[in-house]
Amino acid sequence: MVNRLAPRLLRHGLEVFAAISIVVFGGVLFYGNNLERFIQAMLTLRWHWVALGVGIASLDWIAGGLRLYVLARYAHPATTLKGCILSAGLNAWATLLTPSQAGGGPVGIYTLKRYGTPLPVAMVVTFMSFVATVLFFSVAGPLTIFFGAGRSLQEHGVLGVVTLQDLYRLALGGFITVGSVMLLLILFPGVARRLARRIVAWLERRGSARLADRVTSLNSGIDRWHDAMVAFFRGRGWVSLGGAIVLTAPTLANKLVVGYIVLRALNIDAPFVDVVLLQTLIIFLLYFAPTPGGSGLAEVLSAAVMSIYVPRELTPSYILLWRIYIGYLTVSVGSFVFWRWLKLAEGRAELLES
Repeated sequence: MVNRLAPRLLRHGLEVFAAISIVVFGGVLFYGNNLERFIQAMLTLRWHWVALGVGIASLDWIAGGLRLYVLARYAHPATTLKGCILSAGLNAWATLLTPSQAGGGPVGIYTLKRYGTPLPVAMVVTFMSFVATVLFFSVAGPLTIFFGAGRSLQEHGVLGVVTLQDLYRLALGGFITVGSVMLLLILFPGVARRLARRIVAWLERRGSARLADRVTSLNSGIDRWHDAMVAFFRGRGWVSLGGAIVLTAPTLANKLVVGYIVLRALNIDAPFVDVVLLQTLIIFLLYFAPTPGGSGLAEVLSAAVMSIYVPRELTPSYILLWRIYIGYLTVSVGSFVFWRWLKLAEGRAELLES
């Protein structure tokens, strides 16, 4: 799952992530046009809110790991909580280091397998955790609109064309569409298998000889995934999915709530629910970012969307704290864990050679 090429790709992603983040933050600092105010804001932070933000940031690992544990325990009772926590955290880490978040799933699956979860189960559990995220937004989003949350967003627009609430509804529509497709794949796994086989067959016809050689293993993987998916939803599998959807709320707290925490750390008052809705909008748009971790786009998008609450001179302080919580802490801890694994693996290889 994680071959020799993967560490180099992840290291390159880390370098690109860091370089773009530094350059773009320099631009944000220039936009703030008040270095003295930036320094003053960072020295006068409300530190109890800063500490709360660090705790919330860890939920990527802890709550995400609990969600995986609830899903995996049903399919494979020997699954360990430690393995699930590391899988969730390294999934978030690799997501930040790869374009369009493509690397998170494979690294998360590899981690589960490393801690004893069979590969087909690890694949299904990782997929189901993503399903839980999409279904959570598909349910919670319409409820927020039904109960009138975010009406004040109607007062703020983008280029005088659409309001922020319109953009939120558009993002929510995307979640609901993706959630509906995933629910159909769950209810009719045979259809999903036939669709996957057709895609593989098309790749075989259009691809190279090397790709054709891999088709057999791909078809075998599709069969294992199908069998694991069918087994998952016998008996209490639906209960596990329901528990995972509930645990999605604390899992996403890092991304949804941290914007409000940063505002409070900077002593800025804002409506809690409206800020959460704006963070949801930002999260959805960043799913399509082509750069590792949405670096560049994340800073610009967040500065633009949150400008209704954050004064221009405080924008650099807000962006720096926000990125620390939603990205930099996870990147730092994940890099330490992953490259420590590589060093241990290299040490074992040298020991075997000697």
